[in-house]
Amino acid sequence: MPAIVQATYCNTYSDFIAKFQNDLITILNPVRGEKILDLGCGTGNLSRELLSRGVYVTSVDSTPSMVKAAKAAGVDAILADEATFESDKKFDAIVSNFALHWLDDQFSFIKNAYRLLRSGGRLAVECGGSGCVRIIREGIKLALQSRGIDYKSRNPWKFPGVDDTVAVLESHGFRVQSIGRYNCPIELSHGIRLWLEVFAESYVEGMSREERNSFYEDVEEYCLPMLYDKKTQAWTADYVRLRFLATKE
Repeated sequence: MPAIVQATYCNTYSDFIAKFQNDLITILNPVRGEKILDLGCGTGNLSRELLSRGVYVTSVDSTPSMVKAAKAAGVDAILADEATFESDKKFDAIVSNFALHWLDDQFSFIKNAYRLLRSGGRLAVECGGSGCVRIIREGIKLALQSRGIDYKSRNPWKFPGVDDTVAVLESHGFRVQSIGRYNCPIELSHGIRLWLEVFAESYVEGMSREERNSFYEDVEEYCLPMLYDKKTQAWTADYVRLRFLATKE
């Protein structure tokens, strides 16, 4: 996850991200005493849960603020690139929650995971899937285009699809045990504006405060008819998740 996601993420949005880890732990099925690598550990929620189940956890994240937050929560996190992290030991399993879609080089992540696993080791991943936050991204794209800014050059996300993910995993020597793409709308209890400020920072890089406010207002206006419930006065993000379990051949 890029450095732009700072303390606001740690304090405000780690709660709903942590919710995604329950199903991920279920498919991982950790066994007491196993050595598990948490790649993209974020604030350490998943690592803490795994530690409570009696496994040995190595926690890695490429963002200094995430490593700092994880350490503050009692997780001995390591600052390193998830796609190039090196270790002398082999792991029984690798787990990653809400991190893969932030990586520029997802191929290297998969390749590195294969190298770090023992024979028969498991790779369990939960991330944004194809179509994730589609409506929000449409609003962002239109707001950028109206300002003469290229959307692709500022897009920080790569949301993989099922077929492409299976192909990449198999090409690197994994056997896919399970994979699925799931619609899971998430209520934004703090509103869409704060969500944009936290997760869509790259789109407003170089803008003045006034320009940013105008940009956010345009995105909100586009999303309002589809993502805002006037009765409950609640915003919802149109999340789509991709979850898979693969084993090293």
